[in-house]
Amino acid sequence: MQNRMVRGVLSLCLGVLVFSLQDPLVKAVSSGYPVTEVMAIRSIVALPILILLVHADVGLRAILSRRFGLLTIRAFIQFTSYTVYYLAIAALPLADAVALYFMAPLFIMALAGPYLGEHVSWRTLATVLIGLLGVVVMVRPGAGLFDWAALLSLGSAALYGFSQLMARKIGDTESSTVMAFYQNGAYLVGAAVVAGSFHLAGITHAVHPSLEFLVRPWIWPTPPDFLKMAACGFVASAGMILLSQGYRLAPANRVATFEYTGILWSPLWGFLFFAEVPRSTTVMGAALIIGAGLLALNTGRRGSAAPVLVARDPA
Repeated sequence: MQNRMVRGVLSLCLGVLVFSLQDPLVKAVSSGYPVTEVMAIRSIVALPILILLVHADVGLRAILSRRFGLLTIRAFIQFTSYTVYYLAIAALPLADAVALYFMAPLFIMALAGPYLGEHVSWRTLATVLIGLLGVVVMVRPGAGLFDWAALLSLGSAALYGFSQLMARKIGDTESSTVMAFYQNGAYLVGAAVVAGSFHLAGITHAVHPSLEFLVRPWIWPTPPDFLKMAACGFVASAGMILLSQGYRLAPANRVATFEYTGILWSPLWGFLFFAEVPRSTTVMGAALIIGAGLLALNTGRRGSAAPVLVARDPA
């Protein structure tokens, strides 16, 4: 049993590390290509891999689910969440964007009561307030350094949290691989629709880096840039396998804490690839968010009231 626990923790930590590699890859191409093109190429590369995973897990017939509507709605919420997160990465240092995104577990716990009807203790709500205090420390409103792209990262966390609560509702009949397949389809369709809409409207330029990353027209990528975009598809698939293995081998409420190792990698990638040095307020704010998340997970484990869900999605 202890050996399974150790292997589960190692698989989850490795999965989080693998997923974190998407962020510098996306940021590296954010100045020359639109986010929709990045997501489309990523999704095309991931599609055959996900088909094989679904086939091995539950069989391809499971894709024709009776809960098609809920799966599709959740998938497009995920598409919106990841799109605005990538837009935030284009404008913010990686450490800031990722730390703000890790408000997601706290949003999950705060929304569990009204959406799932689960009792959420005042201690859990207090941890959410501590996390929000960490956000205030990080974004420093009124300091003249606030970038509204920080709201994109927070909005992404909130949307992601709601999508995970939906997963809790439909997870009794739908596998994680089927949900990942639907998400990948939503990324591909959504990217095409958004890109086509801006093209028809004649919107091709914006001043802010996040908006420019959204509206910029598609261009034929250079081989190195295409490989970076395509690598995101392989990274997402490998990360899904590792995270799923981690939660299969060990209890979720024991390993979920290790999701926060993801916040360690973003400053490293930001420093190595983009010469970004985290500010002291970023470190303090991130510490408050991590501390609040760990406290909330511990509260949920003892009270079994708040849902313990992953902080990264397997696609």
